[in-house]
Amino acid sequence: MLKKVLFFVAIAFVTVLVLPSKEADAASEEKLHSISKQYIGVPYVFGGTTPSGFDCSGFTQYVFGKMGISIPRDTLSQYDTGQSVSRSNLQEGDLVFFKNTYRRGISHVGIYAGNNKFYNATSSRGIQLVSLSNPYWGPKYAGAKRVASFSNQDEVAASKAPLSDLFPDLAEDDPAFEAVKSLTSQDIISGNTDGTFRPDADVTREQAAAIINRYFDYSGEGQGFKDVSSKTTRFEEDIEAVQEKGIIGGFSDGTFRPKEKMTKSQMALIVQRAFSLEGYDITEADDIYDNVTPSYPFYNAVVLLNAIDTTTVFETNFMDVTDNASRAEFSTAIFNGIQTQ
Repeated sequence: MLKKVLFFVAIAFVTVLVLPSKEADAASEEKLHSISKQYIGVPYVFGGTTPSGFDCSGFTQYVFGKMGISIPRDTLSQYDTGQSVSRSNLQEGDLVFFKNTYRRGISHVGIYAGNNKFYNATSSRGIQLVSLSNPYWGPKYAGAKRVASFSNQDEVAASKAPLSDLFPDLAEDDPAFEAVKSLTSQDIISGNTDGTFRPDADVTREQAAAIINRYFDYSGEGQGFKDVSSKTTRFEEDIEAVQEKGIIGGFSDGTFRPKEKMTKSQMALIVQRAFSLEGYDITEADDIYDNVTPSYPFYNAVVLLNAIDTTTVFETNFMDVTDNASRAEFSTAIFNGIQTQ
């Protein structure tokens, strides 16, 4: 009997020792982002494991170590750790893996940050927040592993006050809340048939044209695009109207590409044109985005997003101009543009 008691005590003791390695220091999404963002811009160094320079697995191991979570040193060993997770079920803190980068097979790892982005040790710009849909990284995506839980889904849901009378997936404390609420009340933007808003969903060029024209109510025939008709889009008149006003143009091949997703830099340029803000004073916002320099072709338009921001959506130090604009971001940009009129 004594041996059985001692056996179960030993098991309990081992369990207490083992489980914290997965949940050490009350790992949280906030702490994950706080630690990871500290190192944005740190250069890539092959074999690097410290803030003076990281390689991909050195960075992931370092960040997890800061949270009291032990993971192996190299990419392949990290890939053999934890539980496999489908791309549709990714959670913040999951390790995301890529193949066929500098060698065949699994060769790169990053930390999923939510909103289709991941913290990534890039060879060109060091640690950056990059889209999983990036033209380079997207095709090389190889899977994900969950080695720790960074949030309790029930607690997260309870901690946010849902906008139940409008959209259950947009909380009142969301930075884009007031913008979405205002545009919804003016019938400038609407939700989906299932009652959700889907704030993180991408915006297409045809949707951008429709949203802008719901505010301005322009009319016009435009030049006509060979891929725009009542058979290809519901927003034919909106597309032609905003094209005629010089807000959203087409491509050199005569197409508009209505279903194509819109990048953040394109969003910035469209807002600048729509609200005639080319001469807006951006002095106070100058160089607000660490990665967007005056040499960037759309510098003024991108920095303008911050200069006219009445929310906190664009009050960041980094703007991934090649990433797709979300519905929440585009709504906020339009809302801010309206406030300047």
